This record gives sequence, C-alpha cells and structure tokens, in this order.
Amino acid sequence: MSFDQNPSSQSIRFDDQVAIVTGAGGGLGRAYAIALAQRGARVVVNDIGSARDGTGNSHDAADVVVAEILATGGHAVANYDSVATPEGGERIVQTALQHFGHVDILVNNAGILRDKTFAKLTPEMWEPVVSVHLNGAYYVTRPAFLAMREQNYGRIVFIT
Repeated sequence: MSFDQNPSSQSIRFDDQVAIVTGAGGGLGRAYAIALAQRGARVVVNDIGSARDGTGNSHDAADVVVAEILATGGHAVANYDSVATPEGGERIVQTALQHFGHVDILVNNAGILRDKTFAKLTPEMWEPVVSVHLNGAYYVTRPAFLAMREQNYGRIVFIT
C-alpha cells in the first residue's frame, strides 16, 4: 500500500498552511509536494529543472508537478530559482509570501549528485554539491525562518 492509499494518513492535515518544497520537480521532492497538497497545504514547488548532476535547467519539472497538484484541486505555484545563492533563497520564500501570504513549512530537499568514487571526486565537482546541499539549505532557511519568526510559527525539515 502506498502512502497515498493509506486512509489513516489522510487524518494528517495542513489546511491553510503554506509549504515550500525545494527540489520538488521529481523524486522525493515531488512526493513531498504532492502529499502536502493532498493534505490541504498550498505548495511552492521549487525546482531549477536540472539533470541529477545539476547541469542544465528547465521549467518543465516544476510546472509538471504544479499541474498535477492543480488537476486534483490543490493549490500550487512553481518557482525556478536556485537554492545555491542567497538571492535565489530569498526569491523562493518571497514566492510563498507573494502568492499565499505566509510560509509555515519548509522542506529543504534540493540536491545534486556527482556519481563518482571519493578518489575521483575533484574539488571542482565537490563545490557545486556543497553549494546546493549545504549553502542552499541555509540560503532558503534563513529567509523562511525570519518569516516564520514574525508569525510565531513554522516547521523546517532537512532531507539529508
């Protein structure tokens, strides 16, 4: 039985809450975004639409997930900013604030993969991984935390 089909899982609700899910264009991020929307959350689907290794970009990944959520009566908006810059992190949070008025939940899920053995992983390959996984978590969490602090409520989840 999948998570979606478990009747008891529907008792967990996020009505009137706003969630940001980074890296939500596929994989686990997509699953988190859809599960939150199914339970009543309004969702910012953030994804730059890159390949698993972080190269390239396209709006398609985020747009497809938003379309899935909207097709089932949920509420979602896409955001294509990179978590790997302070400006991108700020714009991701601003998307939630502009479209939905607040932010209650942040799921830091964005990540890239450098599929190499440690001996073959060069510093040039390592830096983008740190930028997305570590810096990206900070760059999105800081503005989200500030917004949550103002409303005296919020939940932040780090996927590692």
